Amino acid sequence: LARSTHLSFSPTHLPPPPQPTMLRHLTTTALRTSRFTARNELAQPNASATFISRRTLFGQKDYPEPAEERLDMHCDPKNPKTLTFERVAAAAHAIKKPDPTKFEGGVMRTECRHSFLLSRRAGMDVYLKMELNQVTGSFKERGGRFALHNLTEEQRRAGAFAASAGNHALALCYHGKQLGVPITVCMPRHAPIMKIDKCISFGAEVIVQGKDLLAARKFALELSHQRGGSYINGYDHIDVLAGTGTVGMEILDQISNVDAIVIPVGGGGLIAGIAVAVKALAPHVEIIGVESVANASMKKAIDEGCPIATDCTPSLADGLAVPVVGVNSYHNAKGKIDRMVTVNESDISIAVLRLLELEKVVPEGAGACGVAALLSGKLEDLKGKRVATIVSGGNIDSTALNRCIERGMAHDRRLVRFNVVLSDRPGAIGELTAYIADLGVSIKDMILDRPYQRHDIFSVRANIIAETRGFEHAEKLNEKLMKRYGATDCQFKHMPYSTE
Repeated sequence: LARSTHLSFSPTHLPPPPQPTMLRHLTTTALRTSRFTARNELAQPNASATFISRRTLFGQKDYPEPAEERLDMHCDPKNPKTLTFERVAAAAHAIKKPDPTKFEGGVMRTECRHSFLLSRRAGMDVYLKMELNQVTGSFKERGGRFALHNLTEEQRRAGAFAASAGNHALALCYHGKQLGVPITVCMPRHAPIMKIDKCISFGAEVIVQGKDLLAARKFALELSHQRGGSYINGYDHIDVLAGTGTVGMEILDQISNVDAIVIPVGGGGLIAGIAVAVKALAPHVEIIGVESVANASMKKAIDEGCPIATDCTPSLADGLAVPVVGVNSYHNAKGKIDRMVTVNESDISIAVLRLLELEKVVPEGAGACGVAALLSGKLEDLKGKRVATIVSGGNIDSTALNRCIERGMAHDRRLVRFNVVLSDRPGAIGELTAYIADLGVSIKDMILDRPYQRHDIFSVRANIIAETRGFEHAEKLNEKLMKRYGATDCQFKHMPYSTE
């Protein structure tokens, strides 16, 4: 979990390795043990958390496997709750920081800044609502804080439970600690290790369970029933929706005459809350939802007329990987969403790279989906208009960030892939690399293929990935290589992946 983490192990089938320090090694160990308690010295004194192995979790008496999913009393499909603007306004008052200069005591009012460079690229006035600047890195703090605020004293003592892939869990853990509410979160197996670690550092009980969010929710509901706690749905609890609606109120206050708001959509809580608030204050403002094409649950719900379960596909926008939109979210969003658009993985990667290079911010994939829609040409009718989008989160795994950067560079042809067949004689490879270097191109990777290339046995195929300065430089490289080695022996790959 961290280099400063100390572990105390209970009896297990296999003895624990001595002093594990690496995160990956620790994760593997967790799967082999029945239970361990982690204490992070970076957390406050006495802050501890219990992580229970998903392999042996249901084998313990305290945690029987639920036979069927319990009904969440706050999210009844037969009786969806209606969110009012008055409730959103109450949330804005309840979560407001008494002292904006301090982190504690409420939720930050984030800036909504104009992006000159993104505006020029998109052909419209683009404003970024910087929700990734919240303490835990996402807008989820708003709804989580308001839901915890409304618990009775008895409910606070019993604790709050949630199922989350990361951001909702982080929000509850952070504000639960401030408000003195014990938090237990169940996270699906695909949840990023970084987010699991952060939840533990806030002193929460973290349980990794289930292949997706639905499975984790099933377990969390059962556990909350057994312990008598309150289950807080991260995208469908009515207080969570009210909290997210405050984002819309702030945007209208910060930007005059905004024409449209582009909102990332996962379970639907963010767009439902914003839609209720914005349509009450400025009905002319267009509400546009953006989903990953891999997990378009809201689009399917709108098409079918009700929430429909979809198969979750691994996506860079892991925060939007929700198999079915919330009952209350759909109920409050339908009729208020003007349209939905989808973006693919490449669009998201490029948006992450643009925000990183142009705005000097590091969003997660889900948080960049709004920018992805603006830059991908899917909202051409907004050109010349004033548009706000929510950069909803910034908790991205470092490995995923690296892949985003490389894929975005490939789209700009700052990374190019090509292969050259040349004579397998001494010095031939050196001549090729020197020639490429003289053109100002840097070779990032090269693999020499002798047994599988189709030319004579005295030839070698050099498969190369190189870095250029952009489109024009890449075209110059292509032209020079074709001229020197011939079109039949030099194949230049314009795009290293499908853009569809």
